[in-house]
Amino acid sequence: MRISRDKLNKLAHTVADALAEIDQVGFLEDRNTIRQESRKILEQLLVEEGKIDAAARAKIAGQRKIILEGSQEWEILYRKYYNEEVRKLGI
Repeated sequence: MRISRDKLNKLAHTVADALAEIDQVGFLEDRNTIRQESRKILEQLLVEEGKIDAAARAKIAGQRKIILEGSQEWEILYRKYYNEEVRKLGI
């Protein structure tokens, strides 16, 4: 999934703000550093999600018969293969 740079920054700000509001959380770095690290982690997660998505789509494309995207069969197979890829990563 592609998320715009602005939306990713907004999400990273939200994460940093949410962490700052938790009494049990103390920052060893300034809030901007926390936001930047949050953004990096979110970017890495999106890259991993993209790989999982591509692998699931490749498995569907590799079927003997043509399965149209958006069909019920495609959706079922996509969920199945997507979950298999997630399990491979131990998530």
